[in-house]
Amino acid sequence: MNVHSSTKKQMGHLYALDFDGVICDSCGETAISALKAAKLRWPALFKGVDSTIEDWIVDQMITVRPVVETGYETLLLVRLLLETRVPSIRKSSVAEGLKVEDILENWFKLKPIVMGEWNENRDDLIDLFGKVRDEWLERDFTGWIGANRLYPGTADALRFASSKVYIVTTKQGRFADALLRELAGVTIPPERLYALGTGPKVEVLKKLQKMPEHQGLILHFVEDRLATLKNVIKEPELDQWNLYLVDWGFNTQKEREAAAANPRIQLLDLSAFSSKLK
Repeated sequence: MNVHSSTKKQMGHLYALDFDGVICDSCGETAISALKAAKLRWPALFKGVDSTIEDWIVDQMITVRPVVETGYETLLLVRLLLETRVPSIRKSSVAEGLKVEDILENWFKLKPIVMGEWNENRDDLIDLFGKVRDEWLERDFTGWIGANRLYPGTADALRFASSKVYIVTTKQGRFADALLRELAGVTIPPERLYALGTGPKVEVLKKLQKMPEHQGLILHFVEDRLATLKNVIKEPELDQWNLYLVDWGFNTQKEREAAAANPRIQLLDLSAFSSKLK
């Protein structure tokens, strides 16, 4: 949206920012936490699994990270990768011959299949994943924080933002809050942090645009997941949001090309992101 700079200043801006993949590169920590949690959830499957296979799983998790919408899915991915690697423990009908590329292409279809075949419950997996992170955080706070990193320039962009900033994430709020405080030196007020349990992102955006104090602001939503932006586009009520896909987060080249071809979505690089918030 090209608005004259003086009008821009006068009108003001609201930025709703995703966290993982936009502010924070949590890939390493997520993969390690998911492996720890999966070993607790399915101990029998991991009997005899050596560190070479575990390291391979962590590496593959970094590759398949773009498909993850909510953290609990990483436990399912760890198990699916294990079943592709160790045929003797295989209980899923989709694991045989499955490649990482297949997971990237078809996770939306694969997820309900494995959930059903393994008789898994979303809420139980969310709770377990949270507990594993809590224990790591409590036992080794520095190590847990150190397994995450902020993307270059994002801490300063948040610290010096003149726009109104909200975090809209599927991460559990206590973890996003800890990382923002420790790595960015930023405390986001609780009322500006919409985390796991606050409802789908499209509903959060609807809520934000209806708030009386936001009337007249130019609205921006920054994501690293193309699927999430497509969900926003499906809602005519959200037509006034400017939508951005970052080119540094957990997405693929194919998704970035699709975003660039979509008139509703702007591709965003790190330097542009920092200058926008300031």
